[in-house]
This record gives sequence, structure tokens and C-alpha cells, in this order.
Amino acid sequence: MTNSPLTPGIAAARLDPATIQANFADHIPAFDAHEARVAADRCYFCHDAPCMTACPTSIDIPLFIRQIATGTPDAAARTILAQNIMGGMCARVCPTETLCEEVCVREVAEGKPVEIGRLQRFATDGLMAKGVHPFTRAAPTGKRVAVVGAGPAGLSAAHRLAMKGHEVTVFERKAKLGGLNEYGLAAYKTTEDFAAREIDWLLQIGGITVKTGVTLGVDVTLAGLEADYDAVFLGIGLAGVNALNAPGEALSGVMNAVDFIAGLRQADLATVAVGRDVVVIGGGMTAVDAAVQSKLLGAENVTMVYRGPKERMSASLYEQEHATSAGVKIIYGAAPVRMIGQGKVEGVEFTKGGESFTLKADQVFKAIGQALEGAPIAQEGKKLAKRAGKVWAGGDCASGGEDLTVTAVAEGRDAAEEIHAVLMGAVR
Repeated sequence: MTNSPLTPGIAAARLDPATIQANFADHIPAFDAHEARVAADRCYFCHDAPCMTACPTSIDIPLFIRQIATGTPDAAARTILAQNIMGGMCARVCPTETLCEEVCVREVAEGKPVEIGRLQRFATDGLMAKGVHPFTRAAPTGKRVAVVGAGPAGLSAAHRLAMKGHEVTVFERKAKLGGLNEYGLAAYKTTEDFAAREIDWLLQIGGITVKTGVTLGVDVTLAGLEADYDAVFLGIGLAGVNALNAPGEALSGVMNAVDFIAGLRQADLATVAVGRDVVVIGGGMTAVDAAVQSKLLGAENVTMVYRGPKERMSASLYEQEHATSAGVKIIYGAAPVRMIGQGKVEGVEFTKGGESFTLKADQVFKAIGQALEGAPIAQEGKKLAKRAGKVWAGGDCASGGEDLTVTAVAEGRDAAEEIHAVLMGAVR
């Protein structure tokens, strides 16, 4: 018998399977061919396009939209993928509302931008559906590069290096490739196992050997990789999670939001347990994804609590509004004091403006940021140097946790270009 959303504690099957499936359907539906042409016709094809400048991967947005408008979406896909090999995923999860679409001339003039993200998805999905990989490898260089971490930065670097003719070995500590794309994004943004399908397509370039279940500092060492390979790229992300350092943090029912999201992505959604009264502490995309998905699974009351003002939340206004439209309550300017409960959490005490209040909770998600983790490469602070000798780094481990797929892809691509230039003797 299906549990009611009113069932106390943490429980699975709060909603029937059909409702859960509907709740986790594609967040933003794909364009069909007619819709794409209509959307593309709204573009002014600006010469000095602000959208292109705002894109971390510098995709020629006016060009690819013109290619869609003129009936050549496969050419549009090649334009996108030449700059961003994970353009399909970025089209789904990139915060276009604060990047390319925010500066779109249509947005500035009319308050309604060209739907760049959906157009990008239309083009890249179409090419991928044909099984076409638009790039081929250059002649072998005889150089070998190790890539540690198979998230967006590592995979972007690996693809670009393989395309240049180098032999690449990717080392990944988890069982699946993808990093943030596989384990860290809301399920309703990446439906139908898209992360894995995109990676399979990316690996069609050839020249990339993948080794999973390999942990840096345990199974391989940085010194060993430097000795065995001509260059090393670190795209290890931020595996550590910041602690609240609040009393009661160890109570049952208190967990890291990233772990909840990762588990949800790998499970049958109907089997995922969620609380009746859920509190999410934090103000970033991870907090939003944990809160919204809790509501979609059947939690009755879901509250996000952020210690700063609304305008300082790292989650965009669009994402905040998406959360509230899903039924999530957001409280700003409140800091956690302690978790309340005996053995398991029953509530969270906060302070706001010098006054205290308590929220009932049988499940609490901590989403207050992640940190660099790993003794062999531990640094003071929260990020690695982008280059040290024959070792390069990119993505969250080098940027300090920007937590954007598109930025990680750009950093992996750019590091690969620099590695190639060094290995070929063009620069030192």
C-alpha cells in the first residue's frame, strides 16, 4: 500500500510510481523542428554578440542559431561541440538565465530572451540521435596523458587531447563516469540517462582508455603518474563536504545534500526515502536540487534556509522561483544554531535578527559547499594551482567550487590545448 505524504519520519513511496514518474519528467521539454525554427527566427544575429561573450565556452551563438534558422541543425551542433563537447548536457543544466540569455538583446529590450539553451539542445540532441561523432583524431603523437577524474573537466580534457592525437588514460574513483553530471544534478534535468549516453558518444573519438575504481593516493600516486606519463590533468572535483559545526549534526536524519542527490540519481525513484518535514540548509544549486526533489518525492513541508539575503544566494533568481513554484518555502537571513532530537533529528533551531525559531524536521540536508579532499594533493585553501610543472588542474578543484558544468568543460578544454602546445614544443 502506498504511504501517505503525512506518514511521519523518513519513508519511501510517499507518492504512487506514476505520480513520481510524472514529477521527474523532463524539466524543460525539447523543441520540435518547427518550434526551433520559430525560436531561432527571434535572434538578431548580433555582430558583437553579448551572449557569446557571456558563454564560458565562447560558443558562436549567433552562428549556430542562424544555422538552425536556415535548416542546417547538424552544422549548428558542430559549431557548438567544437567549443563545448558536452554541449548537450550544458543545454540542459547551464544557468543560461544568468549567462547568455541574461545579456541577450531581446531580454534587455523585451524581457524575453532568445531561448538559447533549448536551441542548443535541439541541435546537439539531433546529431547525437544519429550516432554521429563530428570529430576525428589527428595522427598519433606518441605522447601519453593521464587524466584523473571523469567529471566534465576531465572528460573535456580527455576528448580534446585524444582529438589532438595523444593517448589518454582516464582514472576515475567511482564506478561510473560523469562526476557532477552523473551524480550531482537533479534527475528531472537529466532524464533518460542522458549523462551516460553523452559520455558513450564522447568516447567515440577513440584513443581514450578508462579505468574506474581508481583513487588518487590509494591506487595511484601523483608522483607515479608524473613518472609514467608525459602530462597529468587533475579534474578531481571537490569530494569533501563542509560541516555545519553545529550541535546535533550527527543525529540520524541529518545528511549531506550531495549524498542524497547522488543516491537519488542511481536509484529507482519510487524506492527513495524522504522525510515528511524536510529542512535544507544552504543557498546554492545543490540546496535547490535537494529541496525540489524532496517535494517531488512527496515530502509535505520543505524549507530552504539561507543565512544571507536573497540577492546573495548563489542559486539564481530563476532557480529560487522554480523552487517556490514547486512548493518549497525559502527563509533568508537565518543561521542554524543546533539540531534538536534524541537519536534522530526532530527539528532545527535557527537565529534571525537576534531572535530564535525552530523548524520541525525529520530530515535535514546540509548544502553549505564542498571542499578539496585528498591527502596526496591537499592544499591550503580550497583549490589547486592550474599548472605545476607537468601537472595541470581544472574544474572545481582548481576554481574553488564554481559548480558549473560549462565552466569545468571550458577549463578542461583550455588545459588540454595548453598541454598539447607544451608536448609539441610550441610553448614551455
